[in-house]
Amino acid sequence: MTEIQRLLTETIDDLNIREKRDNKPRFSISFIRKHPGLFIGMYVAWFATLAVMLQSETLVDSVWLLVVLFVILNAFFFFDVAPRYRFEDIDVLDFRVCYNGEWYNTRFVPPSLIDTILHSPSVDSEHKAQLQKMISRKGELSFYDVFTLTRPQTSQ
Repeated sequence: MTEIQRLLTETIDDLNIREKRDNKPRFSISFIRKHPGLFIGMYVAWFATLAVMLQSETLVDSVWLLVVLFVILNAFFFFDVAPRYRFEDIDVLDFRVCYNGEWYNTRFVPPSLIDTILHSPSVDSEHKAQLQKMISRKGELSFYDVFTLTRPQTSQ
């Protein structure tokens, strides 16, 4: 593992700890805060369906199924999962992208990581020059930008 990989992995691990990214479901009412109209509409529709089912001679016996399904489906709206970021997921396009997206392209690395890389005696001057060139072109660097420095150099 190169020094840049080690520093990038440490930064990702620190980010996971600070943001409680551990792939565990946590109870949250953020759905209600973000979508109050949808939440109210969901309950209005459920009560309307319940009223129709209770009025129907054919469906009245299956009301318990409606209640069970509603409780189960409703539970999904009250839990958030913060996916764990991993160094190994950078530049991997597979089903994990559906779960946690391409976070490595949209999250910017903290300036402290860039400073640490630039001042590290274990990072060669060629990588430092590439990093400074990227900073001058882009300003802020994503995790993917720094990850590209860990790839083996191809001779042209």
